[in-house]
Amino acid sequence: MKNRITELFGIEYPIIQAGMVWASGWRLASAVSNAGGLGLIGAGSMYPDVLREHIQKCQAATDRPFGVNIPMLYPDIDKLMALIIEMGVKIVFTAAGNPKIWTGHLKDHGITVVHVVSSVKFALKAQEAGVDAIVAEGFEAGGHNGRDETTTLVLIPAVKEKIDIPLIAAGGIATGKAMLASMVLGAEGVQIGSRFVASKEASSHDLFKQKVVEAGEGDTQLTLKELTPVRLIKNKFYHDVVKAYEDGATKEGLKELLGRARAKKGMFEGDMEDGELEIGQVSALIHDIKPAAEIIAELVREFEAGKKMVSML
Repeated sequence: MKNRITELFGIEYPIIQAGMVWASGWRLASAVSNAGGLGLIGAGSMYPDVLREHIQKCQAATDRPFGVNIPMLYPDIDKLMALIIEMGVKIVFTAAGNPKIWTGHLKDHGITVVHVVSSVKFALKAQEAGVDAIVAEGFEAGGHNGRDETTTLVLIPAVKEKIDIPLIAAGGIATGKAMLASMVLGAEGVQIGSRFVASKEASSHDLFKQKVVEAGEGDTQLTLKELTPVRLIKNKFYHDVVKAYEDGATKEGLKELLGRARAKKGMFEGDMEDGELEIGQVSALIHDIKPAAEIIAELVREFEAGKKMVSML
């Protein structure tokens, strides 16, 4: 599976584990990297000293490439960026902000930079900013999402038409067949989140992992667009949000309802009723919790089997 993505990151398979808050600690990142993919530490839920610990432990657990994902909305992002440079991290994925702010600085320190987008418009801005690759994430994805609700099936070929740098597909990808379809559409790699939430090494709470496995079609919904669009499992908190909309809640009212650490409460601490449970639509296709290495192996087997099946059509 050699292509521009595997060469860019120095990995065996063009499979990137998404940097998900409260799920993507050093155990998951190192396990994915050791299995031939690219593991990412999700820094969005980490204070600088916590991120330092995760980077150190990941460096000790793998001699293969790994990276750090940083949402640019992080309040002390300058501290995280300084730490990443200090610790010798070689790959950074940025999201939820203007890539021009940090891309040049990171590249000046020899760091490979990838930016996550949800539209052609922002893909072009990221390419102009000088990033090395782009993740185009469709509406199906979990966590924070695009407001335009463009599906992966539409977004990937649309972005591919307009950019020259390597493209990574994300959103609704949890199987080798979906990986193959994404690459047929123009991607050279895939970023996978929800499938890795349901892994042994994910740092998310076991109750949340089980909730993901139990989720069926229609059990998630994109909401809170007035703040930052997020796809949630429909639990008590989700229905509280629905009620707030019905009652005409303002943006400030929605902020008050969301409060602080709502995602931590659900995904990390295991409150399945009042916590914020971020996951993708593809959770309906996830039926078990297994080690990350087995997930990678399964993806590769299905990908290769899919190629053979398509060749016979």
